[in-house]
Amino acid sequence: MEHKFSHINKNNQPKMVNVGDKNSTKRKAIAKATMFLGTEIIAHFNNDELHTKKGPVFQTAIIAGIQAVKKTSELIPMCHPLLINGVDITIEISDSEHIEILCTVSIEGKTGVEMEALTGANIAALTVYDMCKAISQKMVIKEVKLVQKSGGKSDIKNG
Repeated sequence: MEHKFSHINKNNQPKMVNVGDKNSTKRKAIAKATMFLGTEIIAHFNNDELHTKKGPVFQTAIIAGIQAVKKTSELIPMCHPLLINGVDITIEISDSEHIEILCTVSIEGKTGVEMEALTGANIAALTVYDMCKAISQKMVIKEVKLVQKSGGKSDIKNG
């Protein structure tokens, strides 16, 4: 059985895909993390921010997510180091128990930024967890998914 994975060579061993011959295009990816915080934590927020002994929760999570986007290739073996053009992370309280984190990453390059967007959303969610765990450890990172990708071979929209 022949593999269709681009990161497996003819000897069935891992490889990093050669993107050298690909054209640079404008690419963008958006990932979303949905997180249950619970009413106990949400009740502590004032003007869409919670200030803890560790600092402002959402602002810190956004900075952590941006750092994670830039370090994705150090965490995921087959990801190329990229010169990211922009990262925008928003965190909003969606109801009395949940938040949504959106991580948008853009680049002009030869490979996409889906993994970077997914990593940014994940690390932002983990940072919220870390900063709020003194209040409650009942938090759950419910879902992290790719919402949209454009540029490259195909465009994807997952709503």
